[in-house]
Amino acid sequence: MRLDRFLTQQTRESSRQVRQFLLAGRVRVDGVITRDGSLKMAPMMEVILDDRVLQVGQAKYFMLHKPVGVVSATKDDKHRTVTDLFAAEVRTDLHIAGRLDLNTTGLMLLTNDGRWSRRVTQPETRIPKVYHVQTEDPIEAGYAEVFRQGIHFAYEGLTTLPADLDRLSSHSARLTLFEGRYHQVKRMFGYFDNKVIDLHRERIGGLVLDPKLQPGEYRQLTADEVAMF
Repeated sequence: MRLDRFLTQQTRESSRQVRQFLLAGRVRVDGVITRDGSLKMAPMMEVILDDRVLQVGQAKYFMLHKPVGVVSATKDDKHRTVTDLFAAEVRTDLHIAGRLDLNTTGLMLLTNDGRWSRRVTQPETRIPKVYHVQTEDPIEAGYAEVFRQGIHFAYEGLTTLPADLDRLSSHSARLTLFEGRYHQVKRMFGYFDNKVIDLHRERIGGLVLDPKLQPGEYRQLTADEVAMF
């Protein structure tokens, strides 16, 4: 990717404005003022606009076992955040690659690599997210076909992508989604007036939550795990 395109994506400014940033000497790459927008980007380049770090020199990738009652944010006035679970020296520049609701548990990814996190979260990639769901009322056999067809959310005027529902017991199932809309799982089961009482994300793409991680614990991803995305 070219530097000018990278700057446009990161700042959400126009191409014209990005050219002005470059010509004014406001962009530094690996500590050097850079005016060449055609410069080819590399993952480990440090890019700074004024005093704003757009890409750090050393990328970090973590999986977290998110516990109940922790909000998927870097700052919150009311609740403990997922970044609060990280050591101070680690969490400084982390951001979240895909959120979970306050009382949803399971696999979360955090990184300081903006391009990598966009590959994980952008709708176009349709990376599967797998959840274990427990409901208040029985899960009827007919749910699976409705989930495969997609459920219409009238408020947004949209229909969910086809989802796979594997019924495990009368009140539990494994659900695979290929998108991540607001409270989507709860709203899909709400179509049947069936309340979700426990929701746990087990997997994102080929990456499975490490069973050794207890709620609130985290570890770095291996190189092979990072490469999955």
